[in-house]
Amino acid sequence: MTADGSTTHRRGRSSGLIVSGWTEFAAVMMICGGLLTIAEGISALAQDNLLVLSRNYAFRFDLTGWGWIHVALGIVVLVTGLALISGSARARPVGVALAGLSLLANFLWLPWYPAWAIIAIVIDVLIIWALCTRTEGVDRSVPRE
Repeated sequence: MTADGSTTHRRGRSSGLIVSGWTEFAAVMMICGGLLTIAEGISALAQDNLLVLSRNYAFRFDLTGWGWIHVALGIVVLVTGLALISGSARARPVGVALAGLSLLANFLWLPWYPAWAIIAIVIDVLIIWALCTRTEGVDRSVPRE
């Protein structure tokens, strides 16, 4: 409380913002998922031998374009995961939206690297679930009046 009787609230671990276990889980999964997506993009840009191309898949895209999309998406997901673990309240809805975009991108990535894409899809589903799960005491820094 300040001298004039108003309260100040800061975000972060030291100021009383409690990040729930599910939020921390989602943040760590976003960091891992972002790194995985960046690695997928680099693999596509390097035209790695790990990637396969199925000719009978309904969605056909340029591999280089997908590489850049994955690198950019991975960086944004990674940064959002770091913001989420630091206690940013805005990172939660952004994380849900980005995990949804990442899920869609990895679904469309299935013909090039099915195993990796399925793992990334599972990570994205877990992120969305963990960020949408509300537990008691998620944010105790909100003033109660």
